Amino acid sequence: MFDLSGRVAFVTGGNGGIGLGLASGLAKAGAKIMVAARNPAKNAAAVAELRALGAEAEATHTDITDPASITAAIAATIARFGRLDILVNNAGTNIRNRPEAYDEADWHTVVDTNLTSAYLTAKAAHPHLKASGHGRVINNGSMLSIFGMPLHIAYAASKGGIVQFTKALATAWAADGITVNAILPGWIDTDLTRKARGDMPLLNDNVLARTPAKRWGSPQDFEGIAAFLASDAAAFITGTAIPVDGGYSVQG
Repeated sequence: MFDLSGRVAFVTGGNGGIGLGLASGLAKAGAKIMVAARNPAKNAAAVAELRALGAEAEATHTDITDPASITAAIAATIARFGRLDILVNNAGTNIRNRPEAYDEADWHTVVDTNLTSAYLTAKAAHPHLKASGHGRVINNGSMLSIFGMPLHIAYAASKGGIVQFTKALATAWAADGITVNAILPGWIDTDLTRKARGDMPLLNDNVLARTPAKRWGSPQDFEGIAAFLASDAAAFITGTAIPVDGGYSVQG
């Protein structure tokens, strides 16, 4: 039920952090991986890591805010692997500032990267996911889809949007045999959150105090949820948003 042999996954932002954790989980379950990201050096390193797991893996330079770049990347995936079964909309960014001081250009950068790109990529992938007969879409949300924080206005808006986008897409594409689900990461040890810890000295202690698991998450914590949601075992699960946060979101 969890075997992904013969299936092909397209993972945006799959060259590091949570994205590489998701890609690794799919690879370990037998999927072929196309990493879609902008940094050539990180792309090459991610492909090498995925191949070391025994997976067929490639990377394509992709600007996920550019529809033409997305279309070309999907086409490159079909040309290389002949099909597309799994779409992981993972790429994201954050710019922190108070709402009254937030720059309009920064707003568009965050929303376009985190939310609009998921729509553009899903739209481009749809005919191939439908043709596969068991299409899967996994969208990367955030615990800020649930909570509010004062310095994350654009990030929270984009990630809240991801949850509603997931629900709407799930209802639209169910008849095409495509499931659409979101994951909501908690505090995960990545380059992005290491910078946040540097900017907010109390963050580490606060996270550990509130998280029942008493640790930060790691990208490896996303391998299982990726393989599960992409598998036949999750064929009747769609429109959900699943926290992966060590229990952070259940604490009062």
